[in-house]
Amino acid sequence: MDANIGFLGAGAMGEALIRGILQAGLVRPGQIKAYDIRSSRLKELELRYGLKTVPGREELVSTADIIILAIKPQNLAEALTGLPVTKDKLIISIVAGVSLSSLAGYLGDVPLVRVVPNTPALVGEGISALAAGDRVDKEALEQALAIFRSVGAAMILPEEHLNAVTGLSGSGPAYVYMIIEALADGGVRQGLARPVALELAARTLLGSARMVLATGEHPGVLKDRVTSPAGTTIAGLAVLEDRGVRGALIRAVEAATLRAGELE
Repeated sequence: MDANIGFLGAGAMGEALIRGILQAGLVRPGQIKAYDIRSSRLKELELRYGLKTVPGREELVSTADIIILAIKPQNLAEALTGLPVTKDKLIISIVAGVSLSSLAGYLGDVPLVRVVPNTPALVGEGISALAAGDRVDKEALEQALAIFRSVGAAMILPEEHLNAVTGLSGSGPAYVYMIIEALADGGVRQGLARPVALELAARTLLGSARMVLATGEHPGVLKDRVTSPAGTTIAGLAVLEDRGVRGALIRAVEAATLRAGELE
């Protein structure tokens, strides 16, 4: 990629993208610019990745072709108001709960992509959903996809689906951590040491997720294959159904989706 990539804000997700972009060889370290209100954070990233830091947001916009907004929602107005963005720049926002129309209200009629990533991107296993504005051409969208595929998988969706993405994959890691913790507690209750129980639980979810993706088969089919008549698994599944686990997860995604809509 020939473009210079600028990061406005350089928190944990911003750093995950910087690391992924460099590991994927999309650009050289000198093609990445960063600005953050914390000078110590910029120094840290400069030393760690060899990227270039700039003294202000105006300098970032003038020297970058692709600008990634990786700031907190409460800092959005201060960061974007009066920012001199031209139509030859591609703006990619990972700011939670901020619509394309809201971004256009600050930046004008420029190419905009809104992204909902998730935190497993920090270990290169994220899933990101991208929604593009009308000004984004095919080449720019491919560049945006390449950036987010450097930290996992990425897909394009209509913007009206992004609140549901937030409710499922955006908030989903927290649901899964709770499930892992609960499974581990079950193992401890049955006499397993805590570290053993945690590894068994985490690797069971990891391996099961990979089975779904690798085989392409419906989870219900895979479940039935490991459920013998009158066996141990059906005994456990019956308890999960009695306690409403399936319905609780559906309701959790629904509640988080509705909350994302309220915050937008």
